[in-house]
Parts: sequence; C-alpha cells; structure tokens
Amino acid sequence: QVQLVESGGGLVQAGDSLRVSCVASGRTFSMGWFRQAPGKQREFVAASTSSGSTLYADSLKGRFTISRDNAKNTVFLQMDSLKPDDTAVYYCAGNSRVDYPIATIDLSRRWFYNSWGQGTQVTVSS
Repeated sequence: QVQLVESGGGLVQAGDSLRVSCVASGRTFSMGWFRQAPGKQREFVAASTSSGSTLYADSLKGRFTISRDNAKNTVFLQMDSLKPDDTAVYYCAGNSRVDYPIATIDLSRRWFYNSWGQGTQVTVSS
C-alpha cells in the first residue's frame, strides 16, 4: 500500500495564496485532492493522471491548479484568491493500480483511489 503524506496547510487570510503538497511513498498513477469542511461531506477538488491530464471541480476552476512531479512522486495544489469557504481539511488521494479511468469523471470519485493521506488543515480567515 502506497503511503501519502500531505504538507503545507496553514492559516491564511482571504485573498492569499497557498500551496499544499503530497508525497507518495511509491509509484502512483492518478492523484487527486479532496477536501472536507466541518459538518460537510468530503468533496472533490482536482485530479491529475500521470501524463498530466487534469480535472477540476467546476466551482474551483481558475483559482486552484494541480500539478505534479512524477520523478518525486509528488502532487501539488496551488490555491489562489482563497476564500473563507475554502476552509477545510485537504486530503491527497492516489491510485497505484490504474492510471486512466474508464471515464474522466471517475477521477472525481472517491472509490477510484486506493490510497489516502491523513489530511492537512487549511484555514482562511476573513
């Protein structure tokens, strides 16, 4: 089982930018980010296949950018123009079995991933 470790969370002000990172202990194909705010369900943020194909939650397009360094088994999430509603625990997810899903939308499904990190807290103050 591949282990995923997130880092880079913290407390920022509205309008600030923040980048969170996730390092995998082994080779991981598709990787994604999800988030969970207090009292809410975990929701999809962004995902990337190993070749760089990406998928974003519609509401976050233009503010969040996912990228990866395959040589370092690392995926990043750059978050710009942060809002208080972005406050959540951000989780990294990885699929070490299959790179390309049957349907692109599967990249946004929790069941597509077989490894999860412990999460990193991002808090945006107003």
